[in-house]
Amino acid sequence: MSSNSTILYNNLKKEFNSQNPDLKKCGDYLAKLKIALSKMQLLLPEGDVKNTEELLIARDILEIGAYWSVRVKDIPSFERYIAQLNTYYTDYSSLLQPSQAMYPLTGLNLLRLLSQNRIAEFHTALENIEPEQLLESVYIKHPVHLEQYLMEGSYNKVWNSRNEVPAPEYLFFIDILMGTIRSEIASCSEKAYSYLPLADAATLLFFNNNTNELLNFASERGWSVSQAEMKIYFTTKDDDHVEIPSDSIIKQALHYARELEQIV
Repeated sequence: MSSNSTILYNNLKKEFNSQNPDLKKCGDYLAKLKIALSKMQLLLPEGDVKNTEELLIARDILEIGAYWSVRVKDIPSFERYIAQLNTYYTDYSSLLQPSQAMYPLTGLNLLRLLSQNRIAEFHTALENIEPEQLLESVYIKHPVHLEQYLMEGSYNKVWNSRNEVPAPEYLFFIDILMGTIRSEIASCSEKAYSYLPLADAATLLFFNNNTNELLNFASERGWSVSQAEMKIYFTTKDDDHVEIPSDSIIKQALHYARELEQIV
């Protein structure tokens, strides 16, 4: 690795690990370092790579990139970094020292698949994880338990899992997952009720003690909110009334009837 790339790498680590990192600056460092890794054929290494030190640095850069992607809420970027890291975690696992970030990032990726409702891929990814890690790693157990809660329909447990995240980055995907759950609950509520008290709707949709978020959600769904009655009235497309122009239809029918009489 060139001296310039080494300086960029050290600057990236220092900035990203600082108390209040400049994520834009980190993004600039990552973009330049990925170009350097590509030129060195370390972005997606193939075959025998003898310089293990360069492999370790490249893996570290990609891991920082994956965490950075979550912090800037760039899911496609996170997915690309994980795909690149899988080569390091599988093909070069015998050459490199174990990475402390491997299971936290693997757990994050499992959570991403759950939040995107890609259940088949979620189970495929689980099959590539050592059985003992499914039982021992808090980073892996967390998304596994979430998937079980979803299958049970225990949405309150999904919500409560926010208080048990093994790393702050997990909250990003849990919030996306909760958004999907809220939409499902909202669709069922529209069919089951004509209205609900605001407090009950807030509890049902997990907007605990946050009226503004509930009102914004209601507005997005096209619901009517009565502050005086403290109720939400559900209005959906199925509730729209189609006005039938009865007068014009009757006149048109009479006109056709007269024409038929003349023909006869």
